[in-house]
Amino acid sequence: MDIRETVLRQLKSHREGFSLEQPFYIDQDYFRLDMEMIWYRDWLFMGHDCEIPRAGNYFTAQIGDYPVVIVRGRDKIIRAFHNTCRHRGHRVCTAQKGASAKLVCPYHQWTYDLDGSLVFARQMGEDFDKAQFGMKQVHCESVGGYIFICLADEAPDFSAVRQTIEPYIAPHRLWESKVAFESTIVEKGNWKLVWENNRECYHCAGNHPELCRTYPEAPSATGVQGAADDPVISEHWQRCEQAGLPSAFTMHQSGQFRVARMPLIEDAESYTMSGKRAVKRPLSDDVTISHIGTMLLFHYPTTWNHMLVDHAISFRVLPLSAEETQVTTKWLVHKDAVEGVDYDLHELTHVWQMTNDQDRSIVEENAFGIRSPAYEPGPYSPDHEGGVMQFVEWYTNFMTERLQGDRAKLSAVA
Repeated sequence: MDIRETVLRQLKSHREGFSLEQPFYIDQDYFRLDMEMIWYRDWLFMGHDCEIPRAGNYFTAQIGDYPVVIVRGRDKIIRAFHNTCRHRGHRVCTAQKGASAKLVCPYHQWTYDLDGSLVFARQMGEDFDKAQFGMKQVHCESVGGYIFICLADEAPDFSAVRQTIEPYIAPHRLWESKVAFESTIVEKGNWKLVWENNRECYHCAGNHPELCRTYPEAPSATGVQGAADDPVISEHWQRCEQAGLPSAFTMHQSGQFRVARMPLIEDAESYTMSGKRAVKRPLSDDVTISHIGTMLLFHYPTTWNHMLVDHAISFRVLPLSAEETQVTTKWLVHKDAVEGVDYDLHELTHVWQMTNDQDRSIVEENAFGIRSPAYEPGPYSPDHEGGVMQFVEWYTNFMTERLQGDRAKLSAVA
């Protein structure tokens, strides 16, 4: 049976409230289908506007088979391109990040302007038309300091994402921040296991002692249900919204992205061992009150985020193989905050550095057990793992709709 039909049959027969069947977590053919159906066709978080503040600043990323480069032009517009020279395919930008007046392929020095147009290609003959060989553009959108790209020829409408998340993240003015520290780890587990682990705090008490000093374990704060009925959370929303900070739980009907502002434990203001602010200088002057908790932003399949009164933390998920996932974490502070004066780097990063390493170990042990022939899908806790169930529901629905849609198109052509 064709892999698409096999996966579609398994998705349709998936038992609600249970984990997925083994191949979804370990099989390379299933992984390739994930890449084709989701990662190569939907909006993906790549990084922040503040990482490329000036014309010619760029950073690169690898999404499956696709190398991309994101660059700010002289017109201040942020664009994304396939990082493949139109001559013979060499990567144009080979560094992780950099700055250049033009983008020059190191192989034969074909030279592209910051808008992707080819401006120099030596000795290519009289009939050569440079206008036909500019870098191939990738769909790119910037919202509230976040850069998203889409590799598809035709990108899904981005307006719903913008309308939902921009009011929540705009007060933090992340386009005026800077990356104080960046960490990238590789977790030896499928990207869906990384997300499933993230979407519950059922495991937190036994695994995250540093995080549990400030972050609530309550499923109403970590999941997708019950927040509005929690008096602590509803009071927090009311207080923050009176100060001009949108806060109430909002999730798109697709289940793909959502935002909410959640209180931290007791008097905590930041993810530190003491609960006190890690950065003396506030992240944004538009936030006029203290104890705003954390503004949570989730967008499947690439990012979860925390925005606090003093700093913000973004997480980017990129799959490397069926059983390897890259997780990049960035700590953002006000652009004028000075290390050693306004913040101590260890204090700023310690809690999530520890938490990330603990989660890496959890995901890898989870993946190790799933490889066993004895593995079979197990039940999620309805009290604590509602967020995991919502993620799996999104994945199964999303994949089913895409696979059925492709099948319908093929049938129409036939």
